[in-house]
Amino acid sequence: MTDSSTIDIGLERAAQPTWSTHDTTWMLGLFATAIGAGTLFLPINAGIGGLWPLLVMAVIAYPMTYLAHRGLIRFILSSSKPGSDITEVVGEHFGPTAGKLITLLYFCTILPILLLYGVGLTNTVETFMTHQLAMAAPPRALLSLVLSLGLLGIVTLGEQMVVRVMGWLVYPFGLVLIGLGLYLAPEWNGAVLEATPTVGHFSLTLWLSIPVLVFSFNHSPVISRFAVAQQQHYGRDAEPKARRIEKAAVAMMVAVVMFFVFSCVFALSPAEMAAAKAQNISILSFLGNKFQNPLMAYLAPAIAFVAMSKSFLGHYLGAREGLNGLMSQELASHGKAVSPRLLNAISAVVMFVAIWVVATLNPSILGMIESLCGPVIAALLFIMPMYAIARVPAMRKYAHRPSNVLVVFIGAVAISAISYSLLSL
Repeated sequence: MTDSSTIDIGLERAAQPTWSTHDTTWMLGLFATAIGAGTLFLPINAGIGGLWPLLVMAVIAYPMTYLAHRGLIRFILSSSKPGSDITEVVGEHFGPTAGKLITLLYFCTILPILLLYGVGLTNTVETFMTHQLAMAAPPRALLSLVLSLGLLGIVTLGEQMVVRVMGWLVYPFGLVLIGLGLYLAPEWNGAVLEATPTVGHFSLTLWLSIPVLVFSFNHSPVISRFAVAQQQHYGRDAEPKARRIEKAAVAMMVAVVMFFVFSCVFALSPAEMAAAKAQNISILSFLGNKFQNPLMAYLAPAIAFVAMSKSFLGHYLGAREGLNGLMSQELASHGKAVSPRLLNAISAVVMFVAIWVVATLNPSILGMIESLCGPVIAALLFIMPMYAIARVPAMRKYAHRPSNVLVVFIGAVAISAISYSLLSL
């Protein structure tokens, strides 16, 4: 909880009319949070259905991402207690029980992402050993065990240093995406233009791609801290200033990611995208296997490994925070308490077993994003703020706007993708 005196100072500050270093720092921070390993799977889903679904996704990416995160920003800033984080705001508006449910939803948002990165890392190393090193990979259970233990060991030994280093890797990662997009430009061909999907195929591709789109541009984990920081810095002008920074950050992330996606789609065919999905590997691993030159063969899988390791470590800390919170709330309701060290140890064991088992089983990564990660994120990011607009007096001033309808519609479409996975069983 932020000290109220700090907020009071911010409330007294005059509006700052020009773009500041503070704004630039947060713009890059939001960009860094969104641009990660999820970006490496978006071109696969986007390119399978040909050009037309991709064009629709390019059109809706900016408004979808900006409007949804703007709603969450406004929700955080609606508290009567400046400096409140998302859990405190939910508790204030909906009661303590809802606060526990949001904590559970937060955990359920992050854990599947952590699991899919465990799968992705195992597949990246396995395909690198097979294709680039021309050697037989060890049994999958052993490989996933070693990788899971290694990453969790890094967190245990020095998580603060690791998070700081991995955080800095995000910025060159964005430049690498642009560089790879430019590198692929000479390979562009018209294969994607030859694919003319039926109405049914077009609709299915777009339907299943929206959760992946939501996942790829999601930066909701940092929005609570971002909103509070603008409240401290800009006081009563926090909402318009936060909107301005959010607009710039989303424009930046959509431009970089969609350029990379279009470049990959034009360099490969829909059939090759389908092959990448069947192999359950990232687009960089597939490119490394296709273009047999030292740059792509070794650099692309290395970038994929770094990106997924960074995302794995960051999401592990978030998942641990959520699981620790759930255990602490349950113990507190029974009048008991456990030391943070013991909670961390229990969380580490539980998540290690889950990661190892799922990485060994090797479920479809895009299937997990389509049917689990994207829909759960949509519930928290798209639906909850819109529900608050209808129920919370402090949010009523944002009601009856066309943009709200778009946010609810996209959120509902993303959540409905769960039904496709159930019908496919």
